[in-house]
Amino acid sequence: MKPDVVIVPCGGYSEEEVFPALEQALAPLGGLDWVAPGMKIAVKVNLVSSAKPEQAVTTHPGLVCALVKLLASRGADVVVGDSPGGLYNAAHLNRVYAAAGMKVVEHWGGRLNQDFTEREASFPQGKVCRQFQYTAWLDGADAIIDFCKLKTHGMMAMTCGAKNMFGAIPGTVKTECHFRYQDPRDFARMIVDLAEYFKPRLIIVDAVECMEGNGPTGGTPRHMGAVLAGENPHKVDLVCAGLIGLKREEVPTLEAALERGLIPPSAGELTVAGDPGAFAVSDFQLIGTSNSHLFRGDGTSLLRRLKGAAMERLLAQRPQLDPSKCVGCGLCRNVCPARAITMAGNRPRIDRKACIRCFCCQEFCPESAMKVRRTAVARLLDR
Repeated sequence: MKPDVVIVPCGGYSEEEVFPALEQALAPLGGLDWVAPGMKIAVKVNLVSSAKPEQAVTTHPGLVCALVKLLASRGADVVVGDSPGGLYNAAHLNRVYAAAGMKVVEHWGGRLNQDFTEREASFPQGKVCRQFQYTAWLDGADAIIDFCKLKTHGMMAMTCGAKNMFGAIPGTVKTECHFRYQDPRDFARMIVDLAEYFKPRLIIVDAVECMEGNGPTGGTPRHMGAVLAGENPHKVDLVCAGLIGLKREEVPTLEAALERGLIPPSAGELTVAGDPGAFAVSDFQLIGTSNSHLFRGDGTSLLRRLKGAAMERLLAQRPQLDPSKCVGCGLCRNVCPARAITMAGNRPRIDRKACIRCFCCQEFCPESAMKVRRTAVARLLDR
């Protein structure tokens, strides 16, 4: 019987470390025996921004190359890609490929996606996301491998297997999704809808160097020294949350998966090959989330709505500028789906009434000048 999740040690990104680690992680799941010659495999990596591999923002090319070689050795046609924030075109994505060190996959038998067409999907089974645009390069794949990075996230607390599938949405359309799904619960349900629509055949997690703190782009690399694998992104995420000290109820995508019966209430109910406790980081720096969405109730009671609004005002985290790091580039204004940011004196000014707390400004700030700020009340309660 296959385990739900496999976790194995991987001390670094050298060839001597990544190849045995990948093979060890995949072996309990049957390895890559399901791959047939001529099969087209789409490897969906995390390329959220133009960051160097050592910044722990993107899936590391060392691991990706090892996977590409293993797949190519079985005769598969391997395509590696993603749709980061910004324009979904050759100029932008090739800059991201170069910065992230992904061009090297071409030397290992793979190709980088150069198909920038988009298509419309119909998914009647979706909870909230039944019609959406997506990147057409995934269409021609016989199987999708979700190769994600374990990081903190301003809006969803954690980004890993399920959240990585948001990269199937074209860059500029992501902004529309943030505006459409302003309630974190609905945004999480949308993420789960995408994962269930694309149904990746395999999930692999780069948890060798994770990101803690101001993730998913402005945080700090944190060594964990692990690679995880599984066939269900939500079960993999449930184990990964525990590794960095997050409870299931603190991760909206896990709550959305539980709501749909895709995971059990606890990681202890999963079958895990390997010892997660050996890799867990007890002092992993998390983004303090207040989960104010949990106080909103079902919207049917006036008292609950009033209580929820008060709790949200007191506890909800929000983006805040660190003036010492801001260079006045205006990117935060450009990516804000709610148009809540204006530039004044070469510095961004946030209209708090218009802000929907999607944290796009924090995620895409190239200088990490936008931070996730907790309210004084939330910080006091922690003490």
